[in-house]
Amino acid sequence: MKIEDRITEAVKAIVEELYGQPVADKMVQLQQTRAEFDGQITLVVFPFTKMSRKAPDATAQEIGERLMAKLPEVISGYNAVKGFLNLCISSSQWIKLLQEIQTNPKFGFLPVTDESPLVMIEYSSPNTNKPLHLGHVRNNLLGWALAQVMAANGNRVVKTNIVNDRGIHICKSMLAWLKWGNGETPETSGKKGDHLIGDYYVAFDKHYREEVKQLVSQGMDEEQAKQEAPLIKEAHEMLVKWEQNDPEVRALWKQMNEWVYAGFDETYQALGVGFDKIYYESETYLEGREKVEEGLGKGLFYRRPDGSVWADLTDEGLDEKLLLRSDGTSVYMTQDIGTAKLRFQDYPIDKMIYVVGNEQNYHFQVLSILLDRLGFKWGKDLVHFSYGMVELPNGKMKSREGTVVDADDLVAAMIRDAKELSADKVNKLEGITEQEAQEIARIVGMGALKYFILKVDARKNMLFNPEESIDFNGNTGPFIQYTYARIQSILRKWNNEIILDEKAFETELADKEISLIQKLQGFEAAVRQAGQDYNPSCIANYCYELVKEYNQFYHDFSVLKEEDKTKQQVRLMISAAVGQVIKNGMGLLGIEVPERM
Repeated sequence: MKIEDRITEAVKAIVEELYGQPVADKMVQLQQTRAEFDGQITLVVFPFTKMSRKAPDATAQEIGERLMAKLPEVISGYNAVKGFLNLCISSSQWIKLLQEIQTNPKFGFLPVTDESPLVMIEYSSPNTNKPLHLGHVRNNLLGWALAQVMAANGNRVVKTNIVNDRGIHICKSMLAWLKWGNGETPETSGKKGDHLIGDYYVAFDKHYREEVKQLVSQGMDEEQAKQEAPLIKEAHEMLVKWEQNDPEVRALWKQMNEWVYAGFDETYQALGVGFDKIYYESETYLEGREKVEEGLGKGLFYRRPDGSVWADLTDEGLDEKLLLRSDGTSVYMTQDIGTAKLRFQDYPIDKMIYVVGNEQNYHFQVLSILLDRLGFKWGKDLVHFSYGMVELPNGKMKSREGTVVDADDLVAAMIRDAKELSADKVNKLEGITEQEAQEIARIVGMGALKYFILKVDARKNMLFNPEESIDFNGNTGPFIQYTYARIQSILRKWNNEIILDEKAFETELADKEISLIQKLQGFEAAVRQAGQDYNPSCIANYCYELVKEYNQFYHDFSVLKEEDKTKQQVRLMISAAVGQVIKNGMGLLGIEVPERM
């Protein structure tokens, strides 16, 4: 039983004995003792003063005396400060806790069984007309980290992706390739498939804008020019052919999408993310249309005179939502309904989480209501993991103009910068090969990128600064990775089993040692908090605080050179436990930690 649990049970029994009233668990409020007071765990006494009919100090003193008598092996002392009872926990209890943490590779994680809730998480959701960019990087990293966090909280997790592979956007790329591609392929161009197709999307937009400009110069209104430009008309004609299953259009569409998917897969692999199931909007939009027609038949929706189908959400304080256009074609909402239908057929989902930017808040508010009306048991409780946009020091990204921060370029730059910045450290490592140095650079560069993005509360907009992210000091991935590597170096030099004998449990720990063990224990609470709040940044910032505390400990206390063998074993175990928790915590964020650095 945890120290806090034992104290909670004892306090409940003591209060009932003293004041004759039962105590609920939530009344026993325990917190970490503030640095300026003696002790490690503080009991808030104010909830019991009505029962005791005594001043807070007197109540705290009375409970403290009884606690000392009831748990002598746990509590070595106490002090009452106003309505707070500060408890000093005996060193033996902290050492016992340390041993439990260090010998449990899955400390902080809840077990997953066949009976665990099934959580489905959707993330990435790319368009097949362009490569992934910095915004997608944040989305993918958040989705992957959230999946690991939910699994660590005892859930079965299915990671899914919905690919937007149909619509006018892909027709623009296809048309541009037909006009100006000269049969170019990823193989003949030496480009990744997603980059190749993205180039043609940009080319379409360039020529389209020129056409619009020319029509405006001839006296046409700009809005009309955008509709009448020959290129956009051709793209719409191609979309109609796609809808009609034209064999040539469909064959080109399939070929170009395959190029894009191969490119996406390379990027996903570099980012260290993946999916259990991928859905495609070209397969789900018809399902959505069928589901809307079914809802129409049940009176859940209504048809307007022009043939379009709508949902009236005014009773929910919202407006009316278009579900099918007058020509019977679907909108994004319809596609999401179709995707939900297929997912529910494939998996017995208990909770659905959509990782999508905050510009879609209204969309998911509506989707939740519609899915609930259509009978999806998780519809009303779906979670929109709404995150802010990523901005750069020089402004926002614009994909149509080809000025995005490309994900592949960003990954390559981070690894290159990591190699340059860590060259002095890595070159000092004995027997390091060029291949090993490159692998360390990859781990450090990707760790810098992932940590910088994930340490920020997802709900906030963020400014991504590559130079700041790769610093080896401060709240960065490389700082945490370097501490882990340092710990592994200590353990390699020791090269023996770490065993605590009976003497270890009689050793008096220093305050900093106790504080570090208490910080280790806090990993469990950080994992629970991250799961409850859907907030991976809880883990990132916990890891940083743990590493800061360990570095202070390492500065003040000798480990390998400690002459007292019992103290040495305890400090080695502290180091090993810190290393283990860093690795597990960073692993939840999808961040690797190098054994040497």
